[in-house]
Amino acid sequence: MAEATQPKAAAKKAAPKRKAPAKRKPAAKRKAAPRATAATKMEAEVKKVEAKVKKASTKVEKTSSELASKAKESGHSALLVGLGCYGMAYDEMLARKKSLMSSVDARKKKADKLYKDLVKRGTKVEKEAIKVMDSIELPKIDIEKLTDPKFLESRLDKAKTAFADFKSSATSRFA
Repeated sequence: MAEATQPKAAAKKAAPKRKAPAKRKPAAKRKAAPRATAATKMEAEVKKVEAKVKKASTKVEKTSSELASKAKESGHSALLVGLGCYGMAYDEMLARKKSLMSSVDARKKKADKLYKDLVKRGTKVEKEAIKVMDSIELPKIDIEKLTDPKFLESRLDKAKTAFADFKSSATSRFA
């Protein structure tokens, strides 16, 4: 008998108790709306749609005018950027030209002074060179001998033997 009472106790413990459902509040009372006909309902819907369309069109006009002004400003800014870049490049070019011209002028003055100094020195050396040239006796060149092949061959043979002698003496010194 003790065994039969135990399953009933276990069954009671296993099943949870259910809560009572919450009480509902009564719905708020509404005023009774006057009954509208289909035509008045349609007119009301048309007015709502017209109001929405009007609101949307003003919004679109406002947005499109804002976009147009922003596009105009952006285009103008891009133009100004290009002009600014050109202006900066032009200013840089003028500055470099000015510095180059000043260095060219300085070099030109230096070159002119050097030229004048060289002319002075050349006139002094010219007098001494004329004296030295007059003191040296140079053989007169006969143009007919320069066109004679036999004369040229003999001169070439002499040059070859002189070079061979020089080469052999140079190699004997280093060996």
